[in-house]
Amino acid sequence: ISEPGSPSRNRESETSRQNLSECKVWRNPLNLFRGAEYRRYTWVTGKEPLTYYDMNLSAQDHQTFFTCDTDFLRPSDTVMQKAWRERNPPARIKAAYQALELNNDCATAYVLLAEEEATTIVDAERLFKQALKAGETIYRQSQQCQHQSPQHEAQLRRDTNVLVYIKRRLAMCARKLGRIREAVKIMRDYLLEMKSLILPPEHILKRGDSEAIAYAFFHLQHWKRIEGALNLLQCTWEGTFHHVSVYPKKELPLFIHFTAGFSSSTAMIAILTHQFPEIMGIFAKA
Repeated sequence: ISEPGSPSRNRESETSRQNLSECKVWRNPLNLFRGAEYRRYTWVTGKEPLTYYDMNLSAQDHQTFFTCDTDFLRPSDTVMQKAWRERNPPARIKAAYQALELNNDCATAYVLLAEEEATTIVDAERLFKQALKAGETIYRQSQQCQHQSPQHEAQLRRDTNVLVYIKRRLAMCARKLGRIREAVKIMRDYLLEMKSLILPPEHILKRGDSEAIAYAFFHLQHWKRIEGALNLLQCTWEGTFHHVSVYPKKELPLFIHFTAGFSSSTAMIAILTHQFPEIMGIFAKA
């Protein structure tokens, strides 16, 4: 066993960190809105588009992004801390309204309502704009108090995460509503009117099928718009990956076939001799 601080132990730690980063499940930055998009799929098909594992990971992410150790200083944040831990969507929404009754500038409450209660992108954008206004106010207050204690520094980091998250989701709304200048990434269609075959999950595995699904959901239309792009992709796939993925077939020599047949015949004769010794003895004499 290598001792702590030794070169071999350091190499092992570095290798384990690299392996961990290769297999880590990452949050999908282009995940859909639960209320305005995932829920609509449930209305149409009667099926849940998200797995329990996916939603459980999202709940952990929400607690990491939107909570901190100083939540007890703000009664509304205390309520929201319980809301992010709730597994029942109606209970989370009810808790968000309770937080707004305590503090009308609770940014995380608006975030939860925009994500889960809003049934259209327009409603989600309206709630995110309210969240942005409240989040900027709280962020400025946290900046002024950040040097008072380590707890205030943690509070600033949390408020920064909230503000960044709100701006990113507002950019998603603008892109979905067709306002390209307001969006971070360019996309002209209003995706809410598209009927997708497979919805992207809220988390993706690097270089896995889920990452391919998330990419195809948002970018396949660009490939379709460029003439010949899909044909190029198909030819590249067939020429580069298809033949490599097929296990090569090898022709076996005649000696191998003869040996296999002889061994099988010998084994069959041995079994028959053991089961029917008298008959096999008569057959041998004949």
